[in-house]
Amino acid sequence: MQASIDAVRVAGTPQGPVPVVVLEVDGEDDVVPIFIGFNEATSIARGLEAEDIGRPLTHDLLLDVMEELGSRIDRVVVSEIKAREDGQGGTYIADLHLETARGETVVDARPSDSLALAARTNAPIEITDAVFEDGRDDSQKFEQLEDIRSMSGEM
Repeated sequence: MQASIDAVRVAGTPQGPVPVVVLEVDGEDDVVPIFIGFNEATSIARGLEAEDIGRPLTHDLLLDVMEELGSRIDRVVVSEIKAREDGQGGTYIADLHLETARGETVVDARPSDSLALAARTNAPIEITDAVFEDGRDDSQKFEQLEDIRSMSGEM
């Protein structure tokens, strides 16, 4: 299923504010929210803004190295949700599909890192049917949450 980053927002939880990247899926009303850390959320938001801040941050550096080695990101696939032992949600698994000088290769990566790279390159984002079914949620729950970009003028 084709997806795109709809927003990076911050949800209030009993444990405090938690960033969430909201994936919009083509042809579906529901979204797939993936809760991530603040650093990862900021990096995704920076990628969406396409803002050059001078020196490369980690994801920018990785892309520069890949380019120098003759590689590019073909697509990102959020492929699985591994259930946690405590039954409270799960861990999302993603794969980076790369075109390299030696052909295509697949690299295991955190969804947050994969999405930060996709935001910088406009690489297609896919999610499997199983991830959509297991992770889907009502989009209206996330529309009122504050966008992370409005929380900090220094992002």
